[in-house]
Amino acid sequence: QLVESGGGSVQAGGSLRLSCVVSGVTDSRNCMGWFRQAPGKEREAVAGLYLGGGSPYYADSVKGRFTISQDSAKNTVYLQMNSLKPEDTAMYYCAAAFLLPTRYARSWYMQSDYPYWGQGTQVTVS
Repeated sequence: QLVESGGGSVQAGGSLRLSCVVSGVTDSRNCMGWFRQAPGKEREAVAGLYLGGGSPYYADSVKGRFTISQDSAKNTVYLQMNSLKPEDTAMYYCAAAFLLPTRYARSWYMQSDYPYWGQGTQVTVS
């Protein structure tokens, strides 16, 4: 089970930190991703993290503004979002997968590689 929290409404330029608490599949995942879906648009990848180490992955649209991180002791993955823009408004989802690092490097943005998904948390930037 993946449970997101931390969404809300914020003015442009503001910050939010999303959290994703993982339970039940902790032994079945070594990769975590954040995705988002804006109204009328397809869901897109935002950030990915191989939990065993290495540099995170980001969509070009959020590079330099968003940071993905983990607290392994809490089975929690975070998405720190700074300098938010109205175009960041979307439902944000976390997802989990178990992949080899070489595969994940090529496919971190592919929704089909993530079998476990949360219900989402809404972020609105005005």
